[in-house]
This record gives sequence, structure tokens and C-alpha cells, in this order.
Amino acid sequence: MMKSAAETAAIPREVLAKYEPVIGLEVHVQLLTNSKIFCGCSTRFGDAPNTNVCPVCLGLPGTLPVLNKRVVEMAVRASLALHCTVHEHSRFARKNYFYPDLPKGYQISQYELPLATDGWVEVEHNGAKKRIGITRLHLEEDAAKNLHEGFAQSAQKAYIDYNRCGTPLCEIVSEPDMRAPEEAYAYLTTLRQILLYTGVSDCNMEEGSLRCDANVSVRPRGAEEFGTKVEVKNLNSFRFLQKALEYEIERHIGVVESGGRILQETRLWNQAEGHTVGMRSKEKAHDYRYFPEPDLLPVHVSAAWREEIRGTVPELPEEKRARFVGVYGITPYDAEVLTGSQMLADYFEAVVDAGASPKNGANWIQTELLRRLNDSGKEIGASPVPPTRLAELLKAVESGQITGAVGKKVFAMMFDSGRGAGEIIAAEGLGQISDTSAIEEAAREVIAKNPENVAKYKAGNEGVFKFFVGQVMRATRGQANPAAVNDILRRLLS
Repeated sequence: MMKSAAETAAIPREVLAKYEPVIGLEVHVQLLTNSKIFCGCSTRFGDAPNTNVCPVCLGLPGTLPVLNKRVVEMAVRASLALHCTVHEHSRFARKNYFYPDLPKGYQISQYELPLATDGWVEVEHNGAKKRIGITRLHLEEDAAKNLHEGFAQSAQKAYIDYNRCGTPLCEIVSEPDMRAPEEAYAYLTTLRQILLYTGVSDCNMEEGSLRCDANVSVRPRGAEEFGTKVEVKNLNSFRFLQKALEYEIERHIGVVESGGRILQETRLWNQAEGHTVGMRSKEKAHDYRYFPEPDLLPVHVSAAWREEIRGTVPELPEEKRARFVGVYGITPYDAEVLTGSQMLADYFEAVVDAGASPKNGANWIQTELLRRLNDSGKEIGASPVPPTRLAELLKAVESGQITGAVGKKVFAMMFDSGRGAGEIIAAEGLGQISDTSAIEEAAREVIAKNPENVAKYKAGNEGVFKFFVGQVMRATRGQANPAAVNDILRRLLS
């Protein structure tokens, strides 16, 4: 599909500044249950196509759905974590449309009576905090998966894997509160982190556990009325979301500035070409002919059950960050990094509980552990250095048994071998040298080999002193007591 000049022309910054984007997101989250929402089939990802199916999820005549209680429990937990009001009564409905991935000819979803409404998520953008409203969180079943590549006749035929059909989803619909692609990115990032903390989903975008559609429009700054919105689908990464929104905002402004009219439509993001393409018109709302699902009773979440589930909601990232700053005295930035995942936060607390200082624990986790995990492609849960062993190493550094430089060498050996710090320090003879006579001997040799730098130092070049310190530490394999090195060099060079 060719793009018009209005869609592709570069738009001056001052023209872009005249308009305000309005963005809302619809996020589909696959709940982390072992079985599907209305039958006992497995939800396991990666099994052979069409093996995790039964008459119920295939929509065969005469079958009846049975609601999975665990699905409701997880959705309530997510709703509470997102500050939603969980309603005592909600109801499933049939959303009717025909598509190959929908064997019944309708999807069981929730419509006029959703599970939860009126929540919010707080995000940070450009140093300021902002609340993004959540309109509703409702339950539904997933459709099957259409496969268009990798088969002998992919050019002529579409293939369908029904394993995903009936997988439990919760759809989280935001208010149109976001005003920049970066805000949408921050919202989705925060939402994903909260869902991971609650354990309701693995939020794996590559496996389709988290899928996002965006509604975007533009309006003149200061205007109250919304512009015509366009829905953008196929946003399967955070980066694609931001890039697609940036493209659509400029496209809308270009059309409006050229005197054109935005069409209400659904578009797809083409990452390879870096633009959106039209998928289908939505000039008139699609008539899904919703009506209450006759084969399912209304969902009842009693106050007692709701509060029981509330007790399973863990400490969430924002609360944890505040506690880390207040209790451990680390910086807000360090707290932000260390609460990036529940497992990383638990690792940090385990290091501190094992006796390391919080500040050193935070520094070493960020500078040494995360770097090596990233280089090796490992997650924190697969760290070859458990928290107790990192604490052992940090206590050796803090007590002066080894220097910080030697500690980094020991950590590298711990990461590669799985051995403990004490074992490595003893085997490699890496204990700190505090014998002043040995340090002075090394210092005299360094001074004797560098008469030009000695002259510079005596002429007032204080910066050259670091050179001498570095050379002595090198001569002692980083094991010399740093304070002793400084004192001895000052005396010998004076």
C-alpha cells in the first residue's frame, strides 16, 4: 500500500508542537495457569500444534464450558495490584464474529459487567510522576494462532494451531491519558513489572503472553475534543510500540496539516519498513452482537474471597523502592535498578541478610554481577554466585582481608568456577599485604625506575602521584593495603 506525501513528508518541529497526542493502550495478558479457562487442556507453550485441545476448546457441538477458578483468582490479584475496584458480580458474554482462529464463531469475553474497573498505574516520565487511569480489567478466552510461514503451501494456505485457543486472558484497557510515546512506553513497562511481581503472568512478549494494541489520535493543543482515533495492532515489543506511535502521530499531523481527514481504522506496524499499513476500516463500529453467555453462571467474588486474595498480593515495586531507600539507605536510582524484578530484589536482600553492607551489596550487584550475567546471557535466577557467597566476598573486602581490586578478580573466578571466595583467596594467595616493609620495598623499586615522574611530583605535579600508587598496586598484584601504599609513597617522595 502506497503512502501519500502527507503521510511521509518530514514535519517541522514547530508544527508538531501545535498538536497534542492522545494515547490509550489495550493490553492482553495471558494468565499463568496450568489449564485453560473453560476446560482442562494444558496451556504449555511450544508443544506440537493441535495437541493441547479437546471438544470444549475446539467448540464442538454439545460441549459446555466450566470456569477455571484459578483464572478468576489471578485476575482479582492483578486487579487489586492495579488499584481497581473488583466487582462482586460480573458476567461473561458472547462476542460474535467469524474468523478461522475462532472455532465456535464467537469468543467468550466480558462486556457490560467486567470483573474490575477504575484503577490506575503511576508512571514516571521526564522526572515527573503521572497517574494513568485503567478503565477496566476483564476476562476472556484467547483465540487460536494463525500460521502464515514455514509450511510447504504457506503462499496459498493459512495454517491454524488451536493449542492457544481457550488460554485465559485478562484485557487491561487504559484511559486515553498518555500524551507522548514515551509515556506509553513507561506505562507498559510499569504495568508489566507489576504483573510479574504478582505472579499472574510471565509477560513473555515473544511467546504472546503480553500483547498490546494502541489507540492514538491528535488534537490542537488546548482543545478538549478528541481527534479521530486509529488502532495500531501487531505491537509485540516495547520498542515497536514507541516507534509505531511516533510514526502514527506524525502521520496524523501531516494529514491534518495538508487539509485531509483521518480515517477511523485499524492499522498494522510493519517493523521491516518502519511504518504502519491499513488493515481494515472502522468507520462504523463492528457489531459483535454481544449477549450474556447462557452456558456460564455470573461470576461472584465475595468480599471475603476478595480480601483473602488481597492477602496474596506481594509488596509491589513502588513500595519496595521506597522501603529500600528508607531501610537500607541506598539511592533512589539503586533502588530502581534493584527492584527491576522480584528475583533481583530478593537477591539483594539475601546479600544484606547474609552480612554485607547494603551500599556495597547494591554497588557490586549492579557493577559486577549484572554485567557478567548480561554478558553470559543468564538471568539472576541462574547466577552461579548465590547471595551468601557474594556476601562472603564483600565481607572479605569490607574487613580488609582483600582489596577491592582483588575482590573483583575473585568475583570473576567465583562466577566462572562456582567456588567460594574464601577458597579462592586461600588457594591463590590473594590476601591483602599489610606488611609495610614489603610495600616499602615495592615502592622504592617503582620510584627508582621512574626518575622523570619523581621530578614532576617534586615540582608540584600532584596528579603524577596516582601513577605511583597504580604502579605499586600493580607490583603487588593489587594486594597491598591502599592506605599503607599512600602513606609510604608520600614519605619516600617528600
